[in-house]
Amino acid sequence: MRALEFDLITMGRSSIDLYSTDIGAAFPDITAFGAYIGGSPLNIAVGARRLGLKTALLTAVGPDKVGEFILERLRREGVETRFIPQKPGTRSSAVVLGIQPPDRFPITFYRENAADIQLGIDDVLATPITASRAVQLSGAALAKEPSRSATFFAAEEAKAAGVTVFLDLDFRADQWHDPRAYGVQVRALLPLVDVAIGTEEEINATMLRRPEDLIIRDSQITAPEIRGDLEANLHALLTKGPGALVVKRGARGSEVWLPDGNVVQAPGFPVEVLSVLGAGDAFAAGFIYGRLQGWDWYRSARMGNACGAIVVTRIGCADFTPYLEEVLEFIEQKGGF
Repeated sequence: MRALEFDLITMGRSSIDLYSTDIGAAFPDITAFGAYIGGSPLNIAVGARRLGLKTALLTAVGPDKVGEFILERLRREGVETRFIPQKPGTRSSAVVLGIQPPDRFPITFYRENAADIQLGIDDVLATPITASRAVQLSGAALAKEPSRSATFFAAEEAKAAGVTVFLDLDFRADQWHDPRAYGVQVRALLPLVDVAIGTEEEINATMLRRPEDLIIRDSQITAPEIRGDLEANLHALLTKGPGALVVKRGARGSEVWLPDGNVVQAPGFPVEVLSVLGAGDAFAAGFIYGRLQGWDWYRSARMGNACGAIVVTRIGCADFTPYLEEVLEFIEQKGGF
């Protein structure tokens, strides 16, 4: 039997997130930003830790103050950082976000020469993937080498050891030389994945054929419009081998599509939205928590929905993800699972 050191290891991007504190202000009128930590795998590691899982993050930082900020904030959250290398000659990433409720969240990613893209196979080998119950990978990490090969290698290592592999589709169009290349890489990785998680737009992105079907308005890189036949694309992806596809549908909740044709629908929790950023990662943390507790698809998805619903009432990602007691109280107040 494998000796287990962690419940969950997440792998991929990390950043300092600068969120406007002038809620509703147009971007040129912003006077102040709050500084937080972010990046999908980081957010999920923090969110799962706050729910009670023992988590570690495999990312990379540059030899800079932003990297120090990221590492120190992770330590305060109780996320294991000892597998995070510092990559000479690179920069830790940054994100700048405006908040104009209810539906405008212009965002700019600063990921040129990003340290986490330099994660390599040796970094995976230095991380106890096989001593974890689950590993969570990121679609954004597939955009460039050496991170792409390292992600495939981590999936192979996990699969061979019986470690559950979660893939957050994590599509960021501006990180790819051609947005269609995203689908090529994701489809190649899916045979090694147990559960893939994504929005409707990300599902369509995995099967994108025409660049004109991708539309980004108001610099909302994280919320593009991607035209496609969602149901057909879901069926196509399921033939690639994942054990389940989880579709995040925002206020409508979520669905779990299974290879046997069953679809588990989990309704959402109605709340007033302040910012949608970070909600999908909070969902993933809650969903993964549920699965690692041995919960069924429905209860796990409802847990994810609750975590996401709480975060959309706040203005950030990792720093605003809820703790277990808070989520369970929220669910009880909303009528239970």
